[in-house]
Amino acid sequence: MNLVIQSLTPIGPEHHKPLVGLARGKRATVIDTHAIRIDGADPAQRGDLDVYCHTHDLDYAFVEPGRQLRDFGLLTMDMDSTLITIECIDEIADFCGVKAEVAAITEASMRGEIKDFNESLARRVALLKGLDASALERVYDERLHLSLGAERMLAGAKAAGLKTLLVSGGFTFFTEKLRTRLGLDFAHANTLEIVDGKLTGRVTGEIVDAEVKARTLRETCAQLGIEPSRAIAMGDGSNDLEMMAAAGLSVAFRAKPIVREAASVAFDRVGLDGLLRLF
Repeated sequence: MNLVIQSLTPIGPEHHKPLVGLARGKRATVIDTHAIRIDGADPAQRGDLDVYCHTHDLDYAFVEPGRQLRDFGLLTMDMDSTLITIECIDEIADFCGVKAEVAAITEASMRGEIKDFNESLARRVALLKGLDASALERVYDERLHLSLGAERMLAGAKAAGLKTLLVSGGFTFFTEKLRTRLGLDFAHANTLEIVDGKLTGRVTGEIVDAEVKARTLRETCAQLGIEPSRAIAMGDGSNDLEMMAAAGLSVAFRAKPIVREAASVAFDRVGLDGLLRLF
């Protein structure tokens, strides 16, 4: 396998020899100042590599030799805490004074401690009842930020011919704005019910849970005429696991431990554009 090592800071030559040795690899090739590739690496050496990379703030990933980004046809992304830095529902909750309560449920759900995502979402949305819908616009304008490297990653994916899908257990108010702003091809999320300009504390239609996320990925692949093995899926929480398992390559981004362990690749330090360096 190829082993790609990345860092937010430049990787000095002093790391090349130790990493080649730990990986039982052949040689280190500089990709750019923030990444190197080690050819002929042994995936069985993950334990030693994990210790070294953790100590030196490095991310590493094993990639099949010769694989290229254009081999894939679809890039699927979770929204909250993946494409963007916030959990939108937590920030909405801040406007009605229940952020701590909602955030605690969000965190437990993402760690997989609350098994029923639908129940988790219903509990959180119910706490928003009566909030003026203008709070959604304020969250988007004042608090929503793209994750590091997001725009560069999307530009690289589009240049390689991939279509883009944003699929979220969050809300269409935000996914549609991002779809337009970033030129994404597809988006799917939950719809908050609004009556007389206020949130009712309910969502309308089918809730986008883990099963629906995975189904959306498969259906989008079918629409594009490709197999799910040609999809990349990126996420951070337990409700992304089924979607990530359905894809040919899964990327855990600043993710919960249960997601990092299941993913093909984990980025704990570098930005989303780390995806481009893998190929």
